[in-house]
Amino acid sequence: MNVIPMKKGGPKLPLNRILDGDCVEVMNSLPENSIDLIFADPPYNLQLKSDLHRPNNSKVDAVDDDWDQFSSFAAYDQFTREWLAAARRILKPDGAIWVIGSYHNIFRVGASLQDAGFWILNDVVWRKTNPMPNFRGKRLTNAHETMIWASKSEGSKYTFNYEALKSLNEGTQMRSDWVLPICTGHERLKNEQGEKAHPTQKPESLLHRVLVGSTNPGDVVLDPFFGSGTTGAVAKALGRDFIGIEREEEYRKVAEKRLKAIRKYDTDALKTAVSKRSEPRVPFGQLVERGMLRPGEVLTSPRGKTAKVRADGTLVSGDAAGSIHQVGAALEKAPSCNGWAYWNFKRDGKVISIDLLRQQIRAEMRDRPN
Repeated sequence: MNVIPMKKGGPKLPLNRILDGDCVEVMNSLPENSIDLIFADPPYNLQLKSDLHRPNNSKVDAVDDDWDQFSSFAAYDQFTREWLAAARRILKPDGAIWVIGSYHNIFRVGASLQDAGFWILNDVVWRKTNPMPNFRGKRLTNAHETMIWASKSEGSKYTFNYEALKSLNEGTQMRSDWVLPICTGHERLKNEQGEKAHPTQKPESLLHRVLVGSTNPGDVVLDPFFGSGTTGAVAKALGRDFIGIEREEEYRKVAEKRLKAIRKYDTDALKTAVSKRSEPRVPFGQLVERGMLRPGEVLTSPRGKTAKVRADGTLVSGDAAGSIHQVGAALEKAPSCNGWAYWNFKRDGKVISIDLLRQQIRAEMRDRPN
């Protein structure tokens, strides 16, 4: 069993294991404030009253298992409150939770999240490119599910890898509507009878985006409704530790087999784009102190305007003097200017951005031993 100590003499986390049992009881047995992220795909309480058939009269393999059956909305709400309370107890102070659901349950879950003290950060609409059609023709085709992303409390410093998600989206801010396909083909797991191993198996693409965006390598991700193990499979590949809770033996067997085949990506592949806000601050004067730029050296702008570097790390250009940002703004007659993107210098006849020197210093700081 892979475990890590929580505190001297205290309990340990059962990492990278699927735990058998009721999710509330198992979560209550885990150490308080020990989990970085929870991804929860709870029962949807679909309230199916009869079998559903296609136009050719073949039966639809719908979600009609016992674990999705509740006697009333009140019973479902009580269940929701209990597992959310257990989940909040084990989340670290800066931890967060994702909950996915359909119109049958997500609004009730959202209210319970807020009542429990969680702070909602976003709701994300997963728009399915290949949804199941509405066979009865009495409602709109249900082509999306909703995920709620919430921090443990309003003041939590939750993980958000903004630049990584932006990179996934070809350099554009990641939006709150995600267009991804449901599980089909080789990704859809089958049981020994050749049938769907789990009726609500989530695609790995969905969990990839969630984990890249809201966790870091080495974080502990818990899934209290583990099912076929998508959360664990993606977490393992991305270098995160996982804990799965699943009471159905059939699903545990499927998930165990799946997880054995997963290999962690190499360390370099797990590195993601870093948010500029999290980068260490480098004063322009440090470039001068270290001799990377010399007092008296001339900097140029994209439109050919010039300024001289002074020994104190300021610039001067005619009557304008001050920081790299202030002088750039003065020359452009603009309210502000990002001097790091504005100014260039020359080396061996080549024009180079001063930001490359800043990145060089930041790289040294990251590689420096603690």
